[in-house]
Amino acid sequence: MQAWLCERLDGPEALRWAELPDPEPGPGEVRVRVAAASLNFPDLLITQGKYQARPALPFVPGAEFAGVVDAVGAQVRGWQPGQRVIAIGGTGGLGTQAVVPAERLLPLPAGFPMHEAAAFVFTYGTSHHALIDRGALKAGETVLILGAASGVGTAALQIARQAGARVIAVASTPHKRQACLDLGAQAAIAADPQELRAQVTTLTEGRGVDVVYDAVGGALAEPALRSLAWRGRYLVVGFASGQIPALPFNLALLKGASIVGVFWGDFMRREPQAATQALAALFEGHAQGALRPHLDQVLPLARLPEAFTRMASRQVVGKLVLEIDPALC
Repeated sequence: MQAWLCERLDGPEALRWAELPDPEPGPGEVRVRVAAASLNFPDLLITQGKYQARPALPFVPGAEFAGVVDAVGAQVRGWQPGQRVIAIGGTGGLGTQAVVPAERLLPLPAGFPMHEAAAFVFTYGTSHHALIDRGALKAGETVLILGAASGVGTAALQIARQAGARVIAVASTPHKRQACLDLGAQAAIAADPQELRAQVTTLTEGRGVDVVYDAVGGALAEPALRSLAWRGRYLVVGFASGQIPALPFNLALLKGASIVGVFWGDFMRREPQAATQALAALFEGHAQGALRPHLDQVLPLARLPEAFTRMASRQVVGKLVLEIDPALC
Protein backbone atom coordinates (compact mmCIF):
# COMPACT_ATOMS: atom_id res chain seq x y z
CA MET A 1 0.00 0.00 0.00
CA GLN A 2 0.92 3.67 -0.30
CA ALA A 3 0.16 6.35 2.26
CA TRP A 4 1.13 9.67 3.76
CA LEU A 5 2.98 8.80 6.97
CA CYS A 6 3.23 10.97 10.08
CA GLU A 7 6.50 10.13 11.85
CA ARG A 8 6.86 13.28 13.98
CA LEU A 9 4.43 15.93 15.21
CA ASP A 10 5.75 18.82 13.14
CA GLY A 11 2.59 19.50 11.14
CA PRO A 12 1.44 18.36 7.69
CA GLU A 13 4.65 19.64 6.08
CA ALA A 14 6.51 16.77 7.76
CA LEU A 15 4.29 14.02 6.29
CA ARG A 16 6.16 11.56 4.08
CA TRP A 17 4.80 9.63 1.08
CA ALA A 18 5.67 6.01 1.81
CA GLU A 19 5.42 2.47 0.46
CA LEU A 20 4.18 0.28 3.31
CA PRO A 21 3.26 -3.38 3.73
CA ASP A 22 -0.41 -4.12 3.16
CA PRO A 23 -2.04 -4.08 6.62
CA GLU A 24 -3.72 -7.27 7.81
CA PRO A 25 -6.96 -7.00 9.81
CA GLY A 26 -6.85 -8.52 13.25
CA PRO A 27 -9.76 -9.90 15.29
CA GLY A 28 -12.74 -7.57 15.04
CA GLU A 29 -11.13 -5.52 12.28
CA VAL A 30 -11.88 -4.88 8.61
CA ARG A 31 -9.52 -3.76 5.86
CA VAL A 32 -10.91 -1.12 3.51
CA ARG A 33 -9.66 -0.25 0.05
CA VAL A 34 -9.96 3.52 0.26
CA ALA A 35 -11.77 5.35 -2.55
CA ALA A 36 -11.80 8.90 -1.16
CA ALA A 37 -11.07 10.72 2.08
CA SER A 38 -12.00 14.18 3.32
CA LEU A 39 -9.98 16.61 5.39
CA ASN A 40 -11.33 17.84 8.70
CA PHE A 41 -9.67 20.44 10.90
CA PRO A 42 -8.65 17.79 13.48
CA ASP A 43 -6.61 16.10 10.72
CA LEU A 44 -4.42 19.19 10.71
CA LEU A 45 -4.24 19.41 14.51
CA ILE A 46 -3.39 15.72 14.95
CA THR A 47 -0.24 16.09 12.82
CA GLN A 48 0.82 18.92 15.16
CA GLY A 49 0.11 17.02 18.37
CA LYS A 50 -2.60 19.57 19.27
CA TYR A 51 -5.64 17.29 19.15
CA GLN A 52 -7.08 15.43 22.15
CA ALA A 53 -6.46 12.09 20.42
CA ARG A 54 -2.75 11.29 20.01
CA PRO A 55 -2.13 8.08 18.07
CA ALA A 56 1.20 6.37 18.50
CA LEU A 57 3.85 7.32 15.95
CA PRO A 58 4.15 6.55 13.12
CA PHE A 59 0.58 6.70 11.84
CA VAL A 60 -1.37 7.48 8.68
CA PRO A 61 -3.70 10.47 9.20
CA GLY A 62 -7.21 10.68 7.79
CA ALA A 63 -10.22 10.14 10.05
CA GLU A 64 -13.08 10.11 7.54
CA PHE A 65 -13.13 8.10 4.34
CA ALA A 66 -15.17 5.86 2.08
CA GLY A 67 -14.28 2.75 0.15
CA VAL A 68 -14.85 -0.98 -0.28
CA VAL A 69 -14.23 -3.81 2.17
CA ASP A 70 -11.48 -6.07 0.84
CA ALA A 71 -10.65 -8.30 3.86
CA VAL A 72 -12.15 -9.12 7.25
CA GLY A 73 -10.48 -10.37 10.41
CA ALA A 74 -11.56 -13.11 12.79
CA GLN A 75 -14.73 -12.61 14.84
CA VAL A 76 -16.13 -10.09 12.36
CA ARG A 77 -19.82 -10.50 11.60
CA GLY A 78 -21.93 -8.61 9.07
CA TRP A 79 -19.12 -7.43 6.80
CA GLN A 80 -17.75 -9.10 3.72
CA PRO A 81 -15.47 -8.17 0.81
CA GLY A 82 -17.11 -5.99 -1.82
CA GLN A 83 -19.35 -3.99 0.51
CA ARG A 84 -19.28 -0.20 0.06
CA VAL A 85 -18.68 1.55 3.37
CA ILE A 86 -18.10 4.82 5.15
CA ALA A 87 -15.35 4.65 7.77
CA ILE A 88 -14.97 6.86 10.81
CA GLY A 89 -11.67 5.35 11.77
CA GLY A 90 -9.76 8.09 13.56
CA THR A 91 -6.70 7.52 11.38
CA GLY A 92 -5.70 5.67 8.22
CA GLY A 93 -7.72 7.36 5.50
CA LEU A 94 -4.87 9.09 3.67
CA GLY A 95 -3.59 5.86 2.20
CA THR A 96 -4.72 3.28 -0.32
CA GLN A 97 -5.75 0.78 2.39
CA ALA A 98 -6.83 1.16 6.00
CA VAL A 99 -7.64 -1.26 8.80
CA VAL A 100 -10.64 -0.18 10.87
CA PRO A 101 -12.47 -1.69 13.86
CA ALA A 102 -15.66 -3.19 12.46
CA GLU A 103 -17.86 -1.04 14.72
CA ARG A 104 -16.49 2.10 13.06
CA LEU A 105 -17.91 1.20 9.66
CA LEU A 106 -21.25 2.24 8.23
CA PRO A 107 -22.89 0.69 5.15
CA LEU A 108 -22.95 3.13 2.26
CA PRO A 109 -26.46 3.50 0.83
CA ALA A 110 -26.94 2.64 -2.84
CA GLY A 111 -26.42 5.58 -5.14
CA PHE A 112 -24.38 7.57 -2.60
CA PRO A 113 -21.28 8.91 -4.46
CA MET A 114 -17.94 8.04 -2.86
CA HIS A 115 -16.71 11.64 -2.94
CA GLU A 116 -19.76 12.81 -1.00
CA ALA A 117 -19.69 9.79 1.32
CA ALA A 118 -16.15 10.67 2.37
CA ALA A 119 -17.32 14.16 3.35
CA PHE A 120 -20.65 13.43 5.02
CA VAL A 121 -20.73 11.71 8.39
CA PHE A 122 -18.49 13.87 10.59
CA THR A 123 -19.91 17.24 9.61
CA TYR A 124 -23.56 16.27 9.22
CA GLY A 125 -23.47 14.02 12.29
CA THR A 126 -22.01 16.85 14.38
CA SER A 127 -24.42 19.47 13.08
CA HIS A 128 -27.53 17.29 13.41
CA HIS A 129 -26.57 16.36 16.98
CA ALA A 130 -25.99 20.05 17.71
CA LEU A 131 -29.08 21.61 16.16
CA ILE A 132 -31.74 18.91 16.39
CA ASP A 133 -30.73 16.93 19.48
CA ARG A 134 -28.95 19.40 21.75
CA GLY A 135 -30.42 22.62 20.36
CA ALA A 136 -34.02 21.41 19.85
CA LEU A 137 -34.28 23.67 16.80
CA LYS A 138 -37.85 24.17 15.62
CA ALA A 139 -39.45 25.37 12.41
CA GLY A 140 -39.80 29.15 12.35
CA GLU A 141 -36.86 29.78 14.70
CA THR A 142 -33.74 31.71 13.73
CA VAL A 143 -30.24 30.27 13.99
CA LEU A 144 -26.96 32.20 13.84
CA ILE A 145 -24.15 30.03 12.41
CA LEU A 146 -20.59 31.14 13.10
CA GLY A 147 -18.10 29.83 10.55
CA ALA A 148 -21.00 29.07 8.25
CA ALA A 149 -18.82 28.38 5.19
CA SER A 150 -16.85 25.61 6.93
CA GLY A 151 -17.58 21.90 6.62
CA VAL A 152 -19.69 21.77 9.78
CA GLY A 153 -21.11 25.22 9.01
CA THR A 154 -22.43 24.33 5.55
CA ALA A 155 -23.87 21.11 6.99
CA ALA A 156 -25.53 23.06 9.81
CA LEU A 157 -26.96 25.53 7.30
CA GLN A 158 -28.60 22.76 5.29
CA ILE A 159 -29.90 20.93 8.37
CA ALA A 160 -31.37 24.14 9.78
CA ARG A 161 -33.09 24.90 6.48
CA GLN A 162 -34.44 21.35 6.30
CA ALA A 163 -35.89 21.87 9.80
CA GLY A 164 -37.71 25.00 8.62
CA ALA A 165 -35.50 27.48 10.46
CA ARG A 166 -34.24 30.85 9.26
CA VAL A 167 -30.45 31.05 8.94
CA ILE A 168 -28.14 34.02 9.48
CA ALA A 169 -24.70 32.94 8.28
CA VAL A 170 -21.49 34.48 9.58
CA ALA A 171 -18.44 34.14 7.31
CA SER A 172 -15.15 35.96 6.82
CA THR A 173 -15.11 36.87 3.10
CA PRO A 174 -17.60 38.00 0.44
CA HIS A 175 -16.97 34.76 -1.48
CA LYS A 176 -17.84 32.66 1.56
CA ARG A 177 -20.91 34.74 2.35
CA GLN A 178 -22.18 34.35 -1.20
CA ALA A 179 -21.67 30.58 -0.94
CA CYS A 180 -23.82 30.57 2.20
CA LEU A 181 -26.57 32.51 0.44
CA ASP A 182 -26.40 30.07 -2.46
CA LEU A 183 -26.89 27.22 0.03
CA GLY A 184 -30.07 28.80 1.39
CA ALA A 185 -29.13 31.23 4.15
CA GLN A 186 -31.58 34.12 4.42
CA ALA A 187 -28.76 36.51 5.31
CA ALA A 188 -24.97 36.42 5.45
CA ILE A 189 -22.91 38.85 7.52
CA ALA A 190 -19.22 39.53 8.09
CA ALA A 191 -17.30 37.86 10.91
CA ASP A 192 -16.69 41.20 12.63
CA PRO A 193 -16.94 41.10 16.44
CA GLN A 194 -17.58 44.86 16.56
CA GLU A 195 -20.54 44.76 14.16
CA LEU A 196 -22.07 41.32 14.66
CA ARG A 197 -24.59 42.14 17.37
CA ALA A 198 -25.84 45.28 15.59
CA GLN A 199 -26.30 43.37 12.35
CA VAL A 200 -28.21 40.58 14.09
CA THR A 201 -30.38 43.13 15.90
CA THR A 202 -31.30 44.72 12.58
CA LEU A 203 -31.97 41.41 10.82
CA THR A 204 -34.19 40.12 13.66
CA GLU A 205 -35.94 43.48 14.29
CA GLY A 206 -34.49 43.59 17.79
CA ARG A 207 -35.62 40.13 18.88
CA GLY A 208 -32.36 38.22 18.63
CA VAL A 209 -31.76 34.64 17.51
CA ASP A 210 -33.08 31.44 19.04
CA VAL A 211 -29.94 29.36 18.52
CA VAL A 212 -26.26 30.17 18.10
CA TYR A 213 -24.15 27.46 16.44
CA ASP A 214 -20.55 28.20 17.41
CA ALA A 215 -17.74 26.07 16.00
CA VAL A 216 -15.36 29.06 16.02
CA GLY A 217 -15.03 30.50 19.53
CA GLY A 218 -12.66 33.43 19.95
CA ALA A 219 -13.77 37.03 19.68
CA LEU A 220 -17.10 36.24 17.98
CA ALA A 221 -18.43 34.30 20.96
CA GLU A 222 -19.48 37.13 23.28
CA PRO A 223 -21.33 39.25 20.69
CA ALA A 224 -23.05 36.07 19.51
CA LEU A 225 -24.13 35.27 23.07
CA ARG A 226 -25.41 38.83 23.45
CA SER A 227 -27.45 38.28 20.26
CA LEU A 228 -29.55 35.48 21.78
CA ALA A 229 -33.27 35.95 22.28
CA TRP A 230 -35.11 35.00 25.48
CA ARG A 231 -34.72 31.22 26.11
CA GLY A 232 -32.06 31.03 23.43
CA ARG A 233 -29.59 28.15 23.15
CA TYR A 234 -25.87 28.68 22.65
CA LEU A 235 -24.29 25.56 21.11
CA VAL A 236 -20.59 25.10 21.93
CA VAL A 237 -19.39 23.00 18.98
CA GLY A 238 -15.68 23.80 18.70
CA PHE A 239 -12.91 26.39 18.66
CA ALA A 240 -11.60 26.67 15.10
CA SER A 241 -10.25 30.14 15.90
CA GLY A 242 -7.81 28.50 18.32
CA GLN A 243 -9.14 30.53 21.25
CA ILE A 244 -11.53 29.19 23.90
CA PRO A 245 -13.64 32.18 24.97
CA ALA A 246 -14.36 33.25 28.53
CA LEU A 247 -18.04 34.21 28.41
CA PRO A 248 -19.94 36.44 30.89
CA PHE A 249 -22.47 33.93 32.21
CA ASN A 250 -24.66 36.68 33.68
CA LEU A 251 -25.92 37.04 30.10
CA ALA A 252 -27.27 33.49 30.23
CA LEU A 253 -29.09 34.37 33.44
CA LEU A 254 -30.58 37.58 32.05
CA LYS A 255 -31.75 35.89 28.84
CA GLY A 256 -32.98 32.65 30.42
CA ALA A 257 -30.52 31.08 27.98
CA SER A 258 -28.84 27.69 27.87
CA ILE A 259 -25.14 27.08 27.19
CA VAL A 260 -25.10 23.64 25.56
CA GLY A 261 -22.04 21.47 24.92
CA VAL A 262 -21.88 19.42 21.72
CA PHE A 263 -19.56 16.40 21.56
CA TRP A 264 -20.67 14.19 18.69
CA GLY A 265 -17.90 11.63 19.15
CA ASP A 266 -18.94 10.79 22.70
CA PHE A 267 -22.61 10.91 21.68
CA MET A 268 -21.83 8.13 19.19
CA ARG A 269 -20.08 6.12 21.91
CA ARG A 270 -22.50 6.70 24.78
CA GLU A 271 -25.81 6.71 22.89
CA PRO A 272 -25.31 4.40 19.89
CA GLN A 273 -29.00 3.75 19.29
CA ALA A 274 -29.86 7.46 19.14
CA ALA A 275 -26.79 8.11 16.98
CA THR A 276 -27.81 5.37 14.56
CA GLN A 277 -31.30 6.87 14.25
CA ALA A 278 -29.81 10.30 13.58
CA LEU A 279 -27.54 8.93 10.85
CA ALA A 280 -30.50 7.17 9.23
CA ALA A 281 -32.34 10.50 9.11
CA LEU A 282 -29.27 12.15 7.56
CA PHE A 283 -28.94 9.47 4.89
CA GLU A 284 -32.62 9.93 4.08
CA GLY A 285 -32.06 13.67 3.79
CA HIS A 286 -29.25 13.00 1.32
CA ALA A 287 -31.44 10.65 -0.70
CA GLN A 288 -34.08 13.38 -0.92
CA GLY A 289 -31.50 15.91 -2.10
CA ALA A 290 -31.85 18.20 0.94
CA LEU A 291 -28.43 17.38 2.42
CA ARG A 292 -25.53 17.35 -0.01
CA PRO A 293 -21.93 18.10 1.00
CA HIS A 294 -20.55 21.25 -0.56
CA LEU A 295 -17.25 20.05 -2.05
CA ASP A 296 -14.71 22.83 -2.28
CA GLN A 297 -12.29 20.76 -4.37
CA VAL A 298 -11.59 17.11 -5.18
CA LEU A 299 -7.83 16.61 -5.44
CA PRO A 300 -5.72 13.53 -6.09
CA LEU A 301 -4.03 12.13 -2.97
CA ALA A 302 -0.61 13.19 -4.27
CA ARG A 303 -1.70 16.83 -3.79
CA LEU A 304 -2.33 16.44 -0.05
CA PRO A 305 0.26 19.12 0.89
CA GLU A 306 -1.63 21.62 -1.28
CA ALA A 307 -4.90 20.57 0.35
CA PHE A 308 -3.52 21.10 3.87
CA THR A 309 -2.18 24.52 2.86
CA ARG A 310 -5.61 25.51 1.57
CA MET A 311 -7.22 24.33 4.82
CA ALA A 312 -4.67 26.03 7.09
CA SER A 313 -5.12 29.34 5.24
CA ARG A 314 -8.91 29.18 5.74
CA GLN A 315 -9.67 29.13 2.02
CA VAL A 316 -11.91 26.04 2.03
CA VAL A 317 -15.67 26.44 1.57
CA GLY A 318 -17.42 23.25 2.72
CA LYS A 319 -15.26 20.13 2.50
CA LEU A 320 -12.04 19.31 0.69
CA VAL A 321 -11.84 15.73 -0.63
CA LEU A 322 -8.84 13.61 -1.69
CA GLU A 323 -9.50 11.07 -4.43
CA ILE A 324 -7.46 7.95 -3.69
CA ASP A 325 -8.81 5.24 -6.02
CA PRO A 326 -10.54 6.69 -9.09
CA ALA A 327 -11.70 3.22 -10.13
CA LEU A 328 -13.92 3.07 -7.03
CA CYS A 329 -15.26 6.60 -7.41
